[in-house]
Amino acid sequence: MAAVFLVTLYEYSPLFYIAVVFTCFIVTTGLVLGWFGWDVPVILRNSEETQFKTRVFKKQMRQVKNPFGLEIANPSSASISTGITLTTDCLEDSLLTCYWGCSVQKLYEALQKHVYCFRISTPQTLEDALYSEYLHREQYFIKKDSKEEIYCQLPKDTNIEDFGTVPRSRYPLVALLTLADEDDREIYDIISMVSAIHIPDKTYKLSCRILCQYLLPTQGQFHDLKQLYMSANNNAIPSSSSSPEGESTDRSLLEKAGLSESEAEPPEESSKDCVVCQNGTVNWVLLPCRHTCLCDGCVRYFQRCPMCRQFVQESFALHSQKEQEKDKLKTL
Repeated sequence: MAAVFLVTLYEYSPLFYIAVVFTCFIVTTGLVLGWFGWDVPVILRNSEETQFKTRVFKKQMRQVKNPFGLEIANPSSASISTGITLTTDCLEDSLLTCYWGCSVQKLYEALQKHVYCFRISTPQTLEDALYSEYLHREQYFIKKDSKEEIYCQLPKDTNIEDFGTVPRSRYPLVALLTLADEDDREIYDIISMVSAIHIPDKTYKLSCRILCQYLLPTQGQFHDLKQLYMSANNNAIPSSSSSPEGESTDRSLLEKAGLSESEAEPPEESSKDCVVCQNGTVNWVLLPCRHTCLCDGCVRYFQRCPMCRQFVQESFALHSQKEQEKDKLKTL
């Protein structure tokens, strides 16, 4: 009887049909929202919307003060026979210890000992970790904020003209910067800095440069100090004053040594503003390419670096919003 009643009601009442359809729509909508939540399913989204909504992880950075600074003065004139001039810039009185012909393997074993065994805070601790696997040692006292130029040269009585073919078992020069005063080591998080320096010789004529720098904090770690490629800084790119022949020779030598990826960077424009909007201040560093070219407003829209088109895995800000507000107030 109930079925006959419903059929009769359907034939003579279109409103009943409309009510049934509307009820089914409400039930289906409720099930869909209950399953997916308020987020629209990925298959129903616009492709452009998914591109902008893709999340790039932002690293939480902790600011520390590095009391050490080391650069090469006149790298074009440096060689094994003529020596090298180093420029230091330290915030406190420090010791510069240079190790000529330091073993590559022993150096990295020493860095591991800093992590797991003891802290490398003095030249003696590094020498103990190296097991004296170096050819010659020099030490200089550096006064704070002096920006001294230190001339280092391998003694002629060693009769060393080169360190062999690539790959080498020894670095031409390893420079260690440590704090001279023991009380200063409790103030700074960074207690020493190790720099591996290449110096050209008869066998390997790649121009003089710092191959790598490691910061050694008190917590028992070591961090590889990398250069940021900023669009507002011409120092982050190779100098344009060198000849094309010299650049091509250096690049071929870098490729043999496996260093071309980090050293040979394409020229970048000199601008203080974001490379996209040309209005905001550059503030974000993109990883792993280390290009610093985006402002706070544009960084959210990019999965790839606008400079090199490499995928962005992580990013971090150079300045927080509070620091930027303080800078604006100072300018006003």
